Amino acid sequence: MKKAIKTDKAPAPIGPYNQAIMAGNTLFVSGQIPLNPANGELVKGDVKEQTRRVMENLKAILKEAGLDFANVVKCSIFISDMKDFPLINEIYGGYFTETPPARETVQVAGLPMGVDVEISCIAIA
Repeated sequence: MKKAIKTDKAPAPIGPYNQAIMAGNTLFVSGQIPLNPANGELVKGDVKEQTRRVMENLKAILKEAGLDFANVVKCSIFISDMKDFPLINEIYGGYFTETPPARETVQVAGLPMGVDVEISCIAIA
């Protein structure tokens, strides 16, 4: 059985998907981009600020499911330019105070709405 997780503290989906799906005790969180849920606008410019917004969006979805970053077992990071990896990594790492999850970071040719970073995750309740 699966259940959609929805919160107004993270951006609404921009396509036919949910913010997250809980299947059993596993939460699959859709890729988050630096959209501000308060005004629907993109965070532009500094990739560190973009990453912080992405992580806050993930945090809000995890919280809605009754979880937090300690429950995350896997992340996927998609970036537009590998030169931004150290800056993204600096912000990302600050959200994992316990054992960091498994992950991959991939440079891609393009991301939704022309953003520089998108992150998805899987968490276990």
